[in-house]
Amino acid sequence: MRGRKNKKSSFRLSTWLLYTLLVMLEVAFMMALSALITALMHRFSRFKVVSPELTLFALVCFILGGTLTWLMGRYFFMPITEIGRAMRQVAEGNYDIQLNDRKGLKEIRTINADFNLMVKELRATEILQTDFVSNVSHEFKTPINAIEGYATLLQGAEQLSAEEQAAYVEKILFSTGRLSKLVGDILLLSKVDNQAIETNHRKFRLDEQIRQCIVLLEADWTKKEIDFDVDLENMEYTGNKGLLFHVWGNLIGNAIKFNPQGGAIRIRLLRRDGNAVFTIQDEGPGIPEEEQHHIFDKFYQSESSHKNEGNGLGLALVKQILHVSEGTISVENRPEGGCQFTVILKMT
Repeated sequence: MRGRKNKKSSFRLSTWLLYTLLVMLEVAFMMALSALITALMHRFSRFKVVSPELTLFALVCFILGGTLTWLMGRYFFMPITEIGRAMRQVAEGNYDIQLNDRKGLKEIRTINADFNLMVKELRATEILQTDFVSNVSHEFKTPINAIEGYATLLQGAEQLSAEEQAAYVEKILFSTGRLSKLVGDILLLSKVDNQAIETNHRKFRLDEQIRQCIVLLEADWTKKEIDFDVDLENMEYTGNKGLLFHVWGNLIGNAIKFNPQGGAIRIRLLRRDGNAVFTIQDEGPGIPEEEQHHIFDKFYQSESSHKNEGNGLGLALVKQILHVSEGTISVENRPEGGCQFTVILKMT
C-alpha cells in the first residue's frame, strides 16, 4: 500500500510539473509574440508603442494563457490521466473501478461511459469463467463418483445376484454415456465460442433435417405416447448442416423430456419476411419468468431439469450456434400451458 501511495504521489507531482512547464512555455511564447509584434509596429508604424502598453499586453496574454492552460488541465488532461490510472488498475485485475460519466466534456463523458461498460462486461466474463470451471468440475465429479461406486460394488460380484450385477452395469453405462455427452458438449461449445468450427456451408433441405431429428428421437416420444402436430414448409437453406442438426435435436428432445405422458408437441416451419421461422410448442410445466433469461446460460439448470439428468449445456449450445449462424432464439410461456421456442434464421 505504501509503495502504491508513493507511486500516486510521484505521478501527481510529475503531472503538476508538466502542467507548470506547459504554462511557462505558453507564457514564453506569448511574450515572444508580444515582442515580435512590438518590433514590427516600431518598424512599420508611425506610432511608437510605449512600454506600459506592452506591459499591459503581456499581462493580458499571461492571464489568458494561464486560464486556458488551467481549463485544459481541468477538463481535458486530468480526465485522461484518470482514465489511464483506471486502465492500469483493470490490467491488475480490479474490475470494480468506475469513472464519472456525468460531468465534464461530452467526449470525456462518452469515453468514461464506454470504459464503465467495458469493465462491467469484463467483470461478468470473469464471473462466468469462474462459474464455468466450478460447474465443469461438479458435472464431471458426479458421473465419475457413480462409476467408481458401482464398480466397487461389482468387485464383490460373488455376493451379488445376476440381476444386481446387470443393474449396476447398466448404471455404469448410463454414467459413462452422460460423461461422454458432457465432454462432447463442452468441446463443441468451446469450438463454437472460439469460432473454431469450419464454415462448411452448403445448401440442404431444412424441413427434411427437422423430420430426421423427429424420427431419430422416436424411441423417446413413443415411450411417453406423445403426439406430433407437424407442418413444415419445403425450404432450402445454406448453412452448417451439422450444427443446425444439433439445434433441432436439442429443442425437440427438450420438448419430449418436459412434456407430460400422452401430451402433444406442435412444430411449424415457415417463411416470414425473408427468414426461416421455426416454432416448437409443448404442454409441459412452462418456464418461470424469472428463469427465462437464464436458461441459455452455461450449466444453468432448473429443479425440473436436474431431475432429468441434464448437464445445462444444451440451450447454451443452441444459442451460440444460432449466434454464429446469424440467427436468434426466444422463449415464451403459452397461456394454455407449456412453452414455445422460436428460432429465426436469415435466408440467403
